[in-house]
Amino acid sequence: MNRIYIALALAILAFWAGWEWRDRSADLTVATGEATQAMAVADQVNATRAVEHSQANSMADIGATHEEDREAAATVPDAVMADLRADRLRLRDGWASCETQRLSETVTSTSERDAAAQRREEFAGAVVRAGRDADDQLRACQAVIAADRAEVSR
Repeated sequence: MNRIYIALALAILAFWAGWEWRDRSADLTVATGEATQAMAVADQVNATRAVEHSQANSMADIGATHEEDREAAATVPDAVMADLRADRLRLRDGWASCETQRLSETVTSTSERDAAAQRREEFAGAVVRAGRDADDQLRACQAVIAADRAEVSR
């Protein structure tokens, strides 16, 4: 009878060992697959982050260039006024006479004509700066679009 119990115990032990081995090999296969998937996801996340960092650096460069252009634009009105006063730049007759058309030559004094000329110079400087600011803004927007399209085409 002892031999039967021992044989039965060995059979149960063998059954249990086989069951455990099958479970552990299945767990190992699943764990290997999950690890492979996790590594693929990590690689994809790292690639996405690299693209985002590249785009952020691109946008930062565009922003820095735009800010430099904006700072340089602050000197434009003074340069235009200086060029007008030094006769290196001339206004068209239609624009130069826009304020004096309203004033009669006989009525206006010399100081009023000088003030009108100075206002024209200041206005010309402001108009040129507004145009330059618009050009700088447009250039920056176009650079952002070009950078975005370059990233999408990769």
